[in-house]
Amino acid sequence: MAISTQLKRRTLFAAGLGLLAAPVILRQKAEAAPTGESSNMNAAPLPEINQFKLGSFKVTVVRDGINISERPNETFGTNQDPETVKALLTANFLPADKFLNGYAPAIIDTGSDVILIDTGFGAAGRARGAGQLAEGLKAAGYSADDVTLVALTHLHGDHIGGLMEDGAAAFKNARYVVGQAEYDFWSNKSREGTPAEGGHKAVLANVTPLVEKATFIKDGDGVAPGMTAMLAAGHSPGHMVFHVESEGKRLLLTGDTANHYILSLLRPDWEVRFDMDKAQAAASRRKVFDMIATDKVAFLGYHMPFPAVGFAEKQDGGYRFVPKTYQFDI
Repeated sequence: MAISTQLKRRTLFAAGLGLLAAPVILRQKAEAAPTGESSNMNAAPLPEINQFKLGSFKVTVVRDGINISERPNETFGTNQDPETVKALLTANFLPADKFLNGYAPAIIDTGSDVILIDTGFGAAGRARGAGQLAEGLKAAGYSADDVTLVALTHLHGDHIGGLMEDGAAAFKNARYVVGQAEYDFWSNKSREGTPAEGGHKAVLANVTPLVEKATFIKDGDGVAPGMTAMLAAGHSPGHMVFHVESEGKRLLLTGDTANHYILSLLRPDWEVRFDMDKAQAAASRRKVFDMIATDKVAFLGYHMPFPAVGFAEKQDGGYRFVPKTYQFDI
């Protein structure tokens, strides 16, 4: 009897440690269904968030949604034999016929600013389970009105869709930081009648109404105290990455510099269908991730496995993704 009691106490203690290890994720799962409805698998889950400290800053990553697509080789490694792409996926314990794409806007609370990096799909994505940023803000203890600055890595739809809500600015107290080259390209009327016309219309609808409150930046410009921009073009003409530093701790927000933790990082020279200038995008990947690997800097990649934060080390001619665990918690 004493042995049984002791084992129960140990089990309860171990469970308590597990709860302490992941408070945000477990809290949301516990609250996803009302009391008495825990078995209802159709109940809408609350958005997934992950929070950690970066020096004196607080970082919150929100999972805006996920998308499962078929035929990875038609998106990644488009200049490779399809069997080569499939073999790399299989060797890394991933299915060869499907891939999951996630979307990870981030909030950086500096104490004086609440900075949002990219906005997810917004209302346009909610019919398919995306557009969860607004709910993610609430889960993290913020409202849209708390956001004081929105910084955009680039102007593709999954990064700007949340800027407007019902025809009005979603973040009414915010100012905006946008790459000059990026905006000049997408807002240009000459995009009409080209493959870029859809992106042009999205920018006119979501970004152009906000230009009076926008600052347009170039390579090396400051975004906010502790945050600077670096041009990493190729995925789009003016794609930016953002350096964030607080109390000696560093984080690089890489946007879409690399879009898959295996196919883009282990094979950075493989072409990606969504990269507009494929050679330039590959050069930017190498430049950015060489720096990350050499300096041992943490990075947040918008499409990396949630919570989309980790490190990279050089391996096999490319880079191995090392996901965040408890580095920021102790």
